[in-house]
Amino acid sequence: MGEFEVDGEDKLIVAAKYLVKELRSGKSLTKNAKKVLGNLLLELSRVVIAEDTQDRDEEDEIGEIEERLNVVSEKIMTREVDESMIWDLGSDEGNLYLDAVNELRSLIDRLDGSEELSLRKAHDVLQTGMARLEDEFKHLLVENRLPFELEHSSFRSIEADHGVEEESMASFGAASTEDLILGSNNDSRRNSGDIVVDLVSPDVILDLKNIVNTMIASGYDRECIQVCTMVRKDALDEFLYNHEVEKLSIEDVLRMDWATLNTNIKKWVRVMRDIVQVYLLSEKSLDNQIFGDLNEIGLTCFVDTVKAPMMQLLNFGEAVSLGPRQPEKLLRILEMYELASELLPEIDALFLDHPGSSVRTEYREVMRRLGDCARTTFLEFKSAIAADVSSHPFPGGAVHPLTNYVMNYLMALTDFKHTLDSLLMEHDDAEDLTIPPSPDIINPVMVEEESTYENSSSPEKFLAMTRHFYSITSVLEANLQEKSKLYKDVSLQHIFLLNNIHYMTRKVLKSELRHIFGDKWNRKHTWKFQQQATEYERATWLPVLSFLKDDGSGSGSGSGSGSGSKNLRPRERFQGFNTAFEEVYKAQTGWLISDEGLREDVRTKASMWVIQAYWTFYRRHKNSVSERYIKYTTDDIERLLLDLFAGSSKSLNNSYRR
Repeated sequence: MGEFEVDGEDKLIVAAKYLVKELRSGKSLTKNAKKVLGNLLLELSRVVIAEDTQDRDEEDEIGEIEERLNVVSEKIMTREVDESMIWDLGSDEGNLYLDAVNELRSLIDRLDGSEELSLRKAHDVLQTGMARLEDEFKHLLVENRLPFELEHSSFRSIEADHGVEEESMASFGAASTEDLILGSNNDSRRNSGDIVVDLVSPDVILDLKNIVNTMIASGYDRECIQVCTMVRKDALDEFLYNHEVEKLSIEDVLRMDWATLNTNIKKWVRVMRDIVQVYLLSEKSLDNQIFGDLNEIGLTCFVDTVKAPMMQLLNFGEAVSLGPRQPEKLLRILEMYELASELLPEIDALFLDHPGSSVRTEYREVMRRLGDCARTTFLEFKSAIAADVSSHPFPGGAVHPLTNYVMNYLMALTDFKHTLDSLLMEHDDAEDLTIPPSPDIINPVMVEEESTYENSSSPEKFLAMTRHFYSITSVLEANLQEKSKLYKDVSLQHIFLLNNIHYMTRKVLKSELRHIFGDKWNRKHTWKFQQQATEYERATWLPVLSFLKDDGSGSGSGSGSGSGSKNLRPRERFQGFNTAFEEVYKAQTGWLISDEGLREDVRTKASMWVIQAYWTFYRRHKNSVSERYIKYTTDDIERLLLDLFAGSSKSLNNSYRR
């Protein structure tokens, strides 16, 4: 009431008191005064009647409200006696209950604060109704939950055939063929677009939405979120359990052996893709349907539902990134990092708003750690190659397991060429290309390969990857050079290098590696293994054939030395040749060239060297030397040369006759 109104009322009271006093004084009134007092009496009567009418109306309204309160309260409380779920009787029954609750809330708003008893009773009934709606809401969510099933597996096949020999993995690291070969068909990964599956039966979505609207309008939004979060989180936990995803601490993961960790990583990749691309999208869609325009509440429910399971998966990724940097782990870690990078836009979209910012931040941090782990593991791989020291020569001069492992490893890495090149591009090149601890061993080959890299135009665009692959193969070649020195026989040294460099070149030419290394590297290494073949021929056959030279010049190197052949008679030369040839045969039938084409090439060139020289000498001296000194014909020699490099040592009987 304003100051003017207060002053006016005070004046009115003063005037009324004065009027009463004058009337009681007994003074006679004039006609005009009587008229004024009559009008005053009329106005006073009208005011009193109006106030009485208003009081009666208010009393009638309160009575009507209380009557309706009794009716709706009875409807609500009657359900408390019946233990059956309301919505099991149908949506119509549920809507009638919601109407009663909504009317009760409206009546509470209309009640005057003076009706304290009725108001307290109404609030008690409303609280009972809210508790019932909580139960009904939970019941509908639980009973109408649909299983999450996908027809197709979403992770890349690891059984794609790169032609990797299983036994080649045994001596370097703990990896197997499956560990190395993850499959080259990256296009096989599912491109989900916006796949949304029904996690709850669509038939009850409207009922759930109606319950939510009533509870939130009544101020029970917190209880509503708690119920929805609890039920939906149980569903997500069940999904993880069904897919054998365990709740593991970082310590649990770090204690795992490689076989167990490998299995768990494969599960992680499969489940992570399904959860992010389909499950979370479907969960968010469900929350949007249930909460409708209540966007902030829906987002809160979504994040509260999925945060703990997502953190469980991210903790596993973090644990993997903290483990030892072992070569066999690299491909799996790259697979995890590549998937995390691929899913990043979807994570950002799912957790765009403030409630999900912590999930988004943690996801990016784990992805960064996986990338760092992959890059460091790759860089340390070169150190592992350089440190692979042998104390004994590898039997038969065959392809060494280290060569087999490294080349198959590089082949498998081409499946991740975009990812790996990007990670290596971030690394300071000056820090990682001078790894070997023994520069006197490694540097000559590395300098040569660096020159090849600098002078070649790298194919496609994988510059960082090309540079590092050049470095790895140069480290491998330097290591092989050292391993070749373990053979006492110079010829076998050349066979060993021939086998291994040829294997490297063949792996490059017949795989995606050819796009990384380029034509110049291929040509250079083709020349290298051909040069080793030539050196083998000289080391092996020049000493043997020196016995067939009439000038008697001989060489004292290699198998079957022909030293001392000078001034020998033809008979003695045949005998010297026979002995030298038989020594070569006995030794080199036990040597192994596993590549059939290469083996035939080396045999053919040996035949050309030996048979031509033997035939020329035989034709010149056959009439002057007794047949008992001529043990072999050219056909014999040609046939015997076909036994070389088969990996099974043989010897010729001294009584051999054609």
